[in-house]
Amino acid sequence: MFTRREIVNSSLLAVSAAGAIGSTSSSPAATPARLKQSASRWCYKDIEFGDLCAFGAKIGLRGIDLLQPDEYDLPRRYGLRCSMGYVSGGPSITDGLNRPENHAAFEQAYRAGIPLAAKSAVPNVITFPGNRRGMSDEEGIKNTVAGLNRIKGIAEDHGVTICLELLNSKIDHPDYMADHTAWGVRVMEEVNSPHVKLLFDIYHMQIMEGDLINTIRNNIKWIGHFHTGGVPGRHELNDTQEVNWAGVARAIADLNFTGYFAHEFLPATDPLPALEQAVRLCAV
Repeated sequence: MFTRREIVNSSLLAVSAAGAIGSTSSSPAATPARLKQSASRWCYKDIEFGDLCAFGAKIGLRGIDLLQPDEYDLPRRYGLRCSMGYVSGGPSITDGLNRPENHAAFEQAYRAGIPLAAKSAVPNVITFPGNRRGMSDEEGIKNTVAGLNRIKGIAEDHGVTICLELLNSKIDHPDYMADHTAWGVRVMEEVNSPHVKLLFDIYHMQIMEGDLINTIRNNIKWIGHFHTGGVPGRHELNDTQEVNWAGVARAIADLNFTGYFAHEFLPATDPLPALEQAVRLCAV
């Protein structure tokens, strides 16, 4: 396990500054672990995609998260896969499945998009219920279930899992509907498909609920994917944050979780060393 000082002082600092993988030092060894770790592309937008994939493969990542369809196959060149994909024309964070008037267009989008994901061995695609705009929980659940029921058969036929993301409405996404685990679980119970799951974002649910380990243990059957992010600030997973990341990661691994555990934090320091530190911290 590298210390933060060793990582920052290593040649990886120069690698990050240059935006490329250096060749003058030995490569960091891949970290064996029980969790399949991934990293969200949008958090490393200033790093060339190939450099991010190559570095990720060296430190033990298994995938790159949140890619568009034209990017699905790029990680495979480095022995990785797209661990979570977007569907072109699918729901957005604010405008989603809780509106019946959206259902026909979203069904068309997933009928086209899920086969593309399956072709590229993308295991998960993301979805959202959207904002409340005065809608009650009960109506939102009813509408979201109806929307997911229209597309769950496509996912089941192609072996792709649709993941509904839980987000906080307190800081980052005011008025977002799926802002508590219990709301998402109600939807999952009614849809009741092995290929419709929750994307449990640990950063967001720590802000809204806390009690992470118990909540995850009690609802793991409905969870298909995880995201990380330091609280507060959504930055590095380090000792300035309130979440015990190694403890949470170990609890998830102890549940024999077979999905992806994807890092979605915004590095406030050098991004590649910060990513390596997170991967090693969660390699439990």
